[in-house]
Amino acid sequence: MVSLSNQTSFSFYPNNLFVSDKTRLGIPGINFPRKIKVKVTCFAADQPRQQKQQQKKKKSQSTNSDAESGVDPVGFLTKLGIADRIFAQFLRERHKALKDLKDELLKRHFDLRDLASGFELLGMHRHMEHRVDFIDWGPGARYGAIIGDFNGWSPTENSAREGLFGHDDFGYWFIILEDKLREGEEPEELYFQQYNYVDDYDKGDSGVTAEEVFQRANDEYWEPGEDRFIKNRYEVPAKLYEQLFGPNSPQTLEDLGEIPDAETRYKQYKEEHKNDPPSNLPPCDIIDDGRGKPYDIYNVVTSPEWTKKFYEKSPPIPYWLETRKGRKAWLEKYIPAVPHGSKYRLYFNTPDGPLERVPAWATYVQPEDEGKQAYAIHWEPSPESAYKWKHSKPDKPKSLRIYECHVGISGSEAKISSFEDFTKKVLPHVKRAGYNAIQLIGIPEHKDYYTVGYRVTNFFAVSSRYGTPDDFKRLVDEAHGLGLLVFLDIVQSYAAADQMVGLSLFDGSNDCYFHHGKRGHHKHWGTRMFKYGDLDVFHFLISNLNWWITEYQVDGYQFHSLASMIYTHNGFAPFNSGFDDYCNQYVDRDGLMYLILANEILHDLHPDIITIAEDATYYPGLCEPVSQGGLGFDYYVNLSATEMWVSLLDSVPDSEWSMSKIVSTLVANKEYADKMLSYAESHNQSISGGRSFAEILFGGVQNEIKLLDRGVSLHKMIRLLTFTIGGRAYLNFMGNEFGHPERVEFPTQSNKFSFSLANRRWDLLESGIHHQLFSFDKDLMDLDKSKGILSRGLPSIHHVNDANMVISFSRGPFLFIFNFHPSNSYEKYGVGVEEADEAKYGGQGLLKEDQYLQRSISKRIDGQRNCLEVFLPSRTAQVYKLTRILRI
Repeated sequence: MVSLSNQTSFSFYPNNLFVSDKTRLGIPGINFPRKIKVKVTCFAADQPRQQKQQQKKKKSQSTNSDAESGVDPVGFLTKLGIADRIFAQFLRERHKALKDLKDELLKRHFDLRDLASGFELLGMHRHMEHRVDFIDWGPGARYGAIIGDFNGWSPTENSAREGLFGHDDFGYWFIILEDKLREGEEPEELYFQQYNYVDDYDKGDSGVTAEEVFQRANDEYWEPGEDRFIKNRYEVPAKLYEQLFGPNSPQTLEDLGEIPDAETRYKQYKEEHKNDPPSNLPPCDIIDDGRGKPYDIYNVVTSPEWTKKFYEKSPPIPYWLETRKGRKAWLEKYIPAVPHGSKYRLYFNTPDGPLERVPAWATYVQPEDEGKQAYAIHWEPSPESAYKWKHSKPDKPKSLRIYECHVGISGSEAKISSFEDFTKKVLPHVKRAGYNAIQLIGIPEHKDYYTVGYRVTNFFAVSSRYGTPDDFKRLVDEAHGLGLLVFLDIVQSYAAADQMVGLSLFDGSNDCYFHHGKRGHHKHWGTRMFKYGDLDVFHFLISNLNWWITEYQVDGYQFHSLASMIYTHNGFAPFNSGFDDYCNQYVDRDGLMYLILANEILHDLHPDIITIAEDATYYPGLCEPVSQGGLGFDYYVNLSATEMWVSLLDSVPDSEWSMSKIVSTLVANKEYADKMLSYAESHNQSISGGRSFAEILFGGVQNEIKLLDRGVSLHKMIRLLTFTIGGRAYLNFMGNEFGHPERVEFPTQSNKFSFSLANRRWDLLESGIHHQLFSFDKDLMDLDKSKGILSRGLPSIHHVNDANMVISFSRGPFLFIFNFHPSNSYEKYGVGVEEADEAKYGGQGLLKEDQYLQRSISKRIDGQRNCLEVFLPSRTAQVYKLTRILRI
């Protein structure tokens, strides 16, 4: 048995097909390594021993390599001064398992980019050789076929049987759908004739034959002498044959004599040819260095001049590309096997019988509707009509002001709004309101509208209820043109339990994408739980993340419900054992390693990508670098803040609010406060069976001035405090910035499928308290846009008084003072400062113009050197800009 160190293996597993790093043409090719030394193993029995030696050497070098690269599996624990021996050991073991997982992944993929780019080959793609290729994963199936309106939904016309060049050892099914020759057209002269469907789509047939192109390549590309063995392919075999079997060849073994060793023959050859004239042939000498070893090592020795010349010479690819014909020539000669807009499904024959599925990698899907079966739609618009990007991505901002949206409810009418409606009406509003990013909910395809998009059925498909893939591209492009980043609320923590249109029982087996048995079902939501430790599932999910960035140019993700990924109890368990809760038997190590590698790969492929963690358990190291034992997220969501505000508004009298609790909840973990995304209310309060703050505060009190004033004041103060005391990111759900008075209720059977509450009342922006609230929120966003309040570091909190219900802190040159007391006003309330200039938003008009300018008093208070005595009306907030005054 012979094995080369540079192994070449072939399978239908899609990402085994690659070309060099310099050129990815989308066609199978060969990657030529630059190593000249080749090791040939001639004894199969020695392979296990060699592998053990390599593993031992690798293990001994791993610690040193980690130290040299700055990797410390417990680095963030050391930085924070945390000494938990059990958790530290867990991190070290996780780090080792991560390295092993990478090694396993790279045995099946060329590199990490290849691992995250399964969408380049999986699914349905047009191949340059006038055909459509389809690949999908179904290891439990015995027979696979594509059925659609283009073949009369026949399960036999376009099929691939196991063992007949259609099913590899990894369970990937490979189906070729050949374009059909038009009547009167002749088959291709060149067997591998290719067509350029996009770049030169208007180019026809040049009339130059392949033989003419190849002949010109031989004449122009090769230098004199280099084409000797191309033109005379049998010269060397003929000479060898003549020496061995010709008239003057040895007739017996005695005539043959003893054959000298390789080195002797090499020296004889060099002596015989030392006076040969110069030649352009490669000066390659092969020396056997494997003496005394169970295998041979051949050194290929060349001259430095020839080696440099070899690597500088480009391969003759342009000649091959010249043989390609254009889209016009293709359409004249062929009828597409799968026209644009065709409907299709995947047909499997399984041990339990036949079944039909929407392909897992489908990019456009029509889910079940009004009794009609779901199907995938082949999206291949012509180059003339395909969307073309116009705008570049905005630069990564220092702080984030995120406007959270749901496209379907973004309109004023009682219907599902479209991408086009959102682009025309909502994006300009977001820009005008002062936000610098949007976060979209429910973009991947989901069968049931009422699930808000959290039970995803088709992970690579844009939801068809809002429009086409090109419509979504236009939305993202226009957002970028307005300077807005685009984030997706991505759901990989679970999947819909649907079978026809989803991934459940995809190939007839219960453990294809998901865990088997109870582990494969969410304990409370009835969804399916991914098997993150499976290499093919890992490949599917990481490719899905890269897909939305590559195809739709999105700028980042908020990872939904990480607790469902990290724990086998899905986060529904008490956390009262300290660090043990984060490393015990209920932690899904595979889920953790997936999140770590996902962050590492995404940030490596897309350095400006932003990832946000939504984890109610605040797993240690969420936003620490992967190299220091963290999970690698850029931000984490402070979920406790909004729960606190809802609890206070719903069940605690205004006079009993605890300022200490409010501040500690909003600041959360001080070590990671800079990485915190804060929000007063998100879609959860409006959609998930709750009420918006506006509905709680002044819903139904429009004619009661006192209650209305209370509601408006608290609405502003809650937002101002949450915005200014938190981290470098802030989020608001669509409509809450102007106090949307109604909750969101999606059409369901319980409300007779009504759309009356599944929209936004944009008309309220024109006047009244909603216009005032919007103006306040707009100025709040401008406080960061023009003054950079969120990016000025963490706030210095120096005054929290529970008795007086007063909070005061500074951030950068600004001083913020809040009086939450429902009735008490303070004439001269002292807070510690440096120097004061002016204040804005004095509450209910109780502050006069001459009170806007305040001078500090040289009196130590709150740990500050100076004191500012201010008039604090009840339930108001004030913002001062602090300046130093030069005294002469």
